[in-house]
Amino acid sequence: MKRGIGLALLGLLALAGLLAPLAARLFGLDPHEPDLFARFEPPSATHWLGTDDLGRDVLLRLMDGARVSLGVGLATALVASTIGTVVGLVAAWRGGWVDAVLMRLADGLLALPALPLLVLLAAMDPSKVGLDRGALTTDMIRIVIILAGFGWVGVARLARAGALSVLARDHVRAARALGVSEARLLRRHVLPALASPVAVATALTVGGAILAESVLSFLGLGITPPAASWGNMLANAQEMVFAAPLTALWPGLAILLAVLGCNLLADSTGRR
Repeated sequence: MKRGIGLALLGLLALAGLLAPLAARLFGLDPHEPDLFARFEPPSATHWLGTDDLGRDVLLRLMDGARVSLGVGLATALVASTIGTVVGLVAAWRGGWVDAVLMRLADGLLALPALPLLVLLAAMDPSKVGLDRGALTTDMIRIVIILAGFGWVGVARLARAGALSVLARDHVRAARALGVSEARLLRRHVLPALASPVAVATALTVGGAILAESVLSFLGLGITPPAASWGNMLANAQEMVFAAPLTALWPGLAILLAVLGCNLLADSTGRR
């Protein structure tokens, strides 16, 4: 049940992001083009969720923001999970000083205050200039690198613990003693045992990355306007939360549903 709800929520948001360009053409509207004569319009046949402080269509910006926010979350999770799995496997497989160095590095990153460092790294970026589509791609890559640089640690520790557990089993130790190749041991025994915990960590990382990107964009250090993300939509709405509360409700609800979907998916995967 949880798995189905989680997949449905994430699938609906992903579909909205994929259909954003088509919806913009059908409505004949540009989600990035201001229209000061249409500021704060209520929901109507033309603007299904109304307009924001610059007269831009809220629904189209939500759909366009889904591509950015979900894209950052998925890319961060894939990069972090890949790095973490490789680091955890190497640490467990080689042991000794290799394991000690890699795990002390992970412990050091865990001990650092993540949010202040994320804000500092995002603020120090020298390429935050320009408001074109190239700037959007640069912003997304920058945020993915920053978030993945911290996000791999949890996956590495899970992968290491799982790999050590498998390598300690009698049949695996016997196979190593008989000279079975490392590649075969990894493929037949270690990686299948890691699939479930790594999948859970990946799903949780997606939700965490969406929240982190939203925080950075809310602080003005993430996705640069006029490109839409759920975080900078909330930032734009904060000064008008009482005059036009719907402009803050919709992006906040989108973030809530995305993170809820990731958590439900992770929970259902971990119980399999």
